[in-house]
Amino acid sequence: MEGCLTKRVLVLNRLWQAVNVIGSKRAFSLLSQEHARVIHSIDDDFHVLQFTEWVDYSITQHSSDGWDCVRTVRWEIRVPKILLLSHYDRLPMKEVKFTRQSLFERDNFTCQYCRKTFPQKNLNLDHVIPRERGGKTTWENIVTSCLRCNGRKGNRLPHEASMRLVRKPQRPKYRPFINFVLGSDLDESWLNFLNLPKNKLRQVG
Repeated sequence: MEGCLTKRVLVLNRLWQAVNVIGSKRAFSLLSQEHARVIHSIDDDFHVLQFTEWVDYSITQHSSDGWDCVRTVRWEIRVPKILLLSHYDRLPMKEVKFTRQSLFERDNFTCQYCRKTFPQKNLNLDHVIPRERGGKTTWENIVTSCLRCNGRKGNRLPHEASMRLVRKPQRPKYRPFINFVLGSDLDESWLNFLNLPKNKLRQVG
């Protein structure tokens, strides 16, 4: 096969939950081995097609409609956009990486002292127990704070500065693996199967 073998394909488990994004070369391998089927929307209805059915469907369609295709000796086969795995029903999980951005997201960009939400540029990270007093740089000891509260607290414990935390900081739960592999290159057909934040949906639309 030659052609669009670098296109990305959304993969669903057999419960129709998004679990991965793969290259089209891998997608065709799964299809030909009958480990997956194609999910394709026709007239606003989802159809599940075996590989041979997808080949037959591709042959009947016009190749000039902008759909990416791969060419074999005999046919042009459309690159599927969504695959449904035949047996896999688990949802892979991945640990949230400890970063400045992840900490802000955990706290919803809200100062954990004054409870106000700020743009990221107006936020800082605060060690609840200051490093000078043995505080560690961990999920359980760092919170989002606005610049004003951060300066007010300084190198003191919250109660020493007459401040209280909104909530006790904790390590966030594992996220579905799919959140880490999507990136910004999303196909509109995927939106029916993805639970994306509104800002990501606006980017796609």
